[in-house]
This record gives sequence, C-alpha cells and structure tokens, in this order.
Amino acid sequence: MSEVKKVLFIINKFAGTGFQPALEGQILTRSEAHDVECQIEFTEGPGHATALARRAVEWNVQRVVAVGGDGTLNEVAQGLINTPIPMGIIARGSGNGLARHLCIPLSIPKAIENVFRGSAMAMDTFTLNNKVSLNVSGLGFDGHIANLFGGKTKRGLTGYAKLTLREFLRFKEFDITISLDGEEINRRAFIVAVANSSQYGNSACIAPDASVTDGLLHLNVLKKVPPYRFDFVYAFFAKSIHKSKFAEIRESGKFMLSTKFPVPYHVDGEPCGLHDTFNIAVLPNALQVIIPARLPSKRRI
Repeated sequence: MSEVKKVLFIINKFAGTGFQPALEGQILTRSEAHDVECQIEFTEGPGHATALARRAVEWNVQRVVAVGGDGTLNEVAQGLINTPIPMGIIARGSGNGLARHLCIPLSIPKAIENVFRGSAMAMDTFTLNNKVSLNVSGLGFDGHIANLFGGKTKRGLTGYAKLTLREFLRFKEFDITISLDGEEINRRAFIVAVANSSQYGNSACIAPDASVTDGLLHLNVLKKVPPYRFDFVYAFFAKSIHKSKFAEIRESGKFMLSTKFPVPYHVDGEPCGLHDTFNIAVLPNALQVIIPARLPSKRRI
C-alpha cells in the first residue's frame, strides 16, 4: 500500500442512523497508523459528494472513500467513473446493498481497514435515462415508494412499513414493453428491477446471479403477489426469487422499456419522478472500487 499517500473521505452525516463523532477519530487514527494523509469532507447537500470526488485529481488523492448509504456511494461514483482513482466504501446506510454484494465489512473499524488493505477492482455501472446507477434501480411500486419518501424526514421503520403496506394494496400493475437483443416482449408488471449487483440491501436478493463484472444487467419483472404469500418475501432472503412464478429475469447489456402512461422510478433508491420511456445501458468496467483482498470461497462478485 506504499503507493497510497493521501485518501479523501467524503462523509454524509445524515445517512442511515446519523453521524457518530467517533467515526472521524477512527479514520484519523487508522490513517496515521498506515502513514497515510487523510482529508475529510462533509457533504452539504445533493450533488456535493460528486463535486468533491471530481476534485480528487486536483488534490492529488489516490483513493476516495464514500461514507454513507447507496445514495452517497452513487454520488461519489459519479465523480470517479472512467478515472483511475478507486472508490472505497464505509457503509452507513439502512440497506447497504452494494457493500454487502462486494463483501465489504459493515463493521466500521474493519471497513476503514479495508480502505487501506483492500485491492482495486474494475466494476460495471449502468445508466437509466442518463442517470448513473451502481446497484439496483427500477420502476413501478418501489419507485412509487421512493417518490413518496423523497425529500422527507425519517418516519421510522414502523411508519415506513405501514405506508408500504397501504400503498401495496392501492398500487396497480401496469403494461410494459421490453426491447432487448432484437426481441420485444409485453408484460404486466408491479415492479421492474434493473440489477447490476444481486441485492437491494439487507440481504434481500432481487437478482441472485447478478455480477458487477460480467458486462450484463439483470432485468427482473415482478408481478403483484397476493398479500398472504409470505413465501415470496422469504424467497428474497433465500436467494431463490428467480425461481418464483411471480418473477421473470432477463439478462442483457442494454434494454429499452416503455409504458402506456408515466410510472414512478428510482435510481439506487433515489426518487426520480415519473416517465414512460426508459433507456438502460451497462457501462463495463467503468468504476474502480476497493474490495477485500480476500473474498469468501467461491463468492461471485
């Protein structure tokens, strides 16, 4: 790690359960132990993390670390895509889907250590209507929920669960046309998830076989499930959702989706309003990311 002399940490204080002052001290202590100069910057609003990441070359930084949830990771990555500067991850969100997929420790001390001891790997990203996505994006019901909560203060898990259940009963399936690899198919959908990695977060796998290094995206078209089908929810955590009759997964590097009327959508959990046309394309090997030097046996990244 002798080539790493300076690391920039970009911290979102409002991610997950909030900022813990001890985190800054841990970063400083471990940076000193590795004889690395660290620079800490706190985000001040939407888009600020991207602006900070873009200044990494100017600041002569060898690694940039995103400290926050998937939304923060997304912003930092936008500033680093197609550059040689790797992004480290200290996951501080509620789901931390990308960090879990990449086997990055959720323990803060271990995650900080991974910044210095981990190795760089090129991973795919993708665009949805020209918006960069790293993990899982989509349209339909999950986009509807993201839009309802966009810009609002936290309501807590209980309030979120109540709202989700209420909206689940109200939200209707919609018609969608999917074009990929010269084929056009028509479906009724409740959720259409576009997955680069395998999971939303909290080990809920929407595309169990997805990889961020194969140049492919997994499009999972989900039908509306009867509320009593608890086995469907279990399938997410059992990594068997692809076997369900309520799910249909297609793989490709490029998709074109169209709906008869505008539907809500999100990018890495961030609300994006409504649209009726969705252009999706993978960006192979676009982002350098720091992963553990040793991965679990047979773990597909």
